[in-house]
Amino acid sequence: MIIPPPAPPSDKAVGVEATGMTMRFGGFTALDHVSVKVPAGSFHALLGENGAGKSTLVKCMMGFYHPTEGQIMVDGREVAIDSPKDASSLGLGMVYQHFTLVASLTGAENLVISRQDVPPIIDWAKERKGLAAFMERMPFKLPLDVPVGELAAGEKQKLEIVKQLYLGRHFLVLDEPTSVLTPGEAQEVLGLVRGMTRAGDLTVLMISHKFHEVTAFADDITVLRKGKFAGSGKVAELDHKAMAAMMIGDQPIAALDSRTGVPADARPILTVRALRAPDRSGLKKISVDGLDVKSGEIVGIAGISGNGQKEFLEVLAGQRARDAGEVMVKGAPYGASRAEARTLNVRFIPEEPLRNACAPKMTVAENMAFRTFDLSATGKPVSWVNMGAIRAYAARLVEQFKVKTASLSSPIAALSGGNVQRAVLARELTGDVDLLIVSNPCFGLDFSAVAEIRARIMKARNAGAAVLLMSEDLDELLELSDRILVMSDGALVYETPIATASVQTIGEHMAGHH
Repeated sequence: MIIPPPAPPSDKAVGVEATGMTMRFGGFTALDHVSVKVPAGSFHALLGENGAGKSTLVKCMMGFYHPTEGQIMVDGREVAIDSPKDASSLGLGMVYQHFTLVASLTGAENLVISRQDVPPIIDWAKERKGLAAFMERMPFKLPLDVPVGELAAGEKQKLEIVKQLYLGRHFLVLDEPTSVLTPGEAQEVLGLVRGMTRAGDLTVLMISHKFHEVTAFADDITVLRKGKFAGSGKVAELDHKAMAAMMIGDQPIAALDSRTGVPADARPILTVRALRAPDRSGLKKISVDGLDVKSGEIVGIAGISGNGQKEFLEVLAGQRARDAGEVMVKGAPYGASRAEARTLNVRFIPEEPLRNACAPKMTVAENMAFRTFDLSATGKPVSWVNMGAIRAYAARLVEQFKVKTASLSSPIAALSGGNVQRAVLARELTGDVDLLIVSNPCFGLDFSAVAEIRARIMKARNAGAAVLLMSEDLDELLELSDRILVMSDGALVYETPIATASVQTIGEHMAGHH
């Protein structure tokens, strides 16, 4: 059959339908006869756990993969999308979870060079005028004259969405678009996009893990599970329980332990006073004062990425020198050495655990034994390493924390993201824990892994650990924290007990309106 050449992109929303999409990689079937229909002007959500086939499906639709079987229709016409360029010519665009901007160029330069018709010599006066008029229609202000590398993650994500709209895309795939935005920004961005779908200017297919966003903005959902179609429906007719059931089938979900109150006489475990340290740029300082985390309490730190949380965490982990101030654990000065962490029972779960908490090429067993390999069963230092004991210890933890690995001898880098996180949790939460410092523990993980990891953190808190939880996911902080503090521009600017927490007030402080 001869497929006609693509029609020029419409000025209005386009509808896209993928039928019978199958994608095999050798003997592995990543996608098995999946169909999804996204009518013009609709806002459609694509749900499913990690590995369900969501990314494979959209990559087939956008021309990154050539499906083994299946057809794609755009506005009712069958089309051949052999490359991302073909997708662009049909008005199809995608905003990725990972940024695609050129870090050394400004926002304006990134937008202008992304066009197909960019002239060999750019008239910047004319381009800036056009960009200013375009940005007037956008719901957020962005500094287009700053190199993208200097922008916070939230601003980069907004610029990625702006770029697609600037290029005139009329069908947009959004891959976890709000993972680095404040609640206010998320509402604003999705509200803008929703307004454009209602006006008939845009069609959206959004991959999301956040049920409240799906409920608030999407018209319909399609759910994938293990590479197959698992269900679909109108959002108005489905509740969160029904969506979760489609995503995970009959797999049990870990429940949070019931929360006990923090005793009035609970002693402070972590104390931070007058802490000052340089930020990543070396041009500004972070300044943290008056932070106490008590035994049996979770203190959550909210903030948009790039407001000093990462640097604060690096100081607590001993990875960044401080200029002034003190960090005390149980009343003793704490410099984050291995000996101090062992003596004071401090444990650490950083974001991106494969990069920050593991030696990727070492085995699962070796990584899980980093805290104990030089101790005997009674906790005394030993002068030789017993590999048999390391394997036995790791085997026990793998079973207890449900870490899925082909073998204890596999390099830990071979594990999925959720299983790397489980392995790190197993190592950090085994034994006595008095202080647990955690950063974005569930970023990019699927529904059941998230529930399990949050339950483990709550269990440590209920057993008496003091927990400092930094997260860009406000839902996570609201679910787990006893108190929430907001970090903005390198300082703690607001504090609220969870009982009286207002999402709107927290969001305003995150955005710097204080």
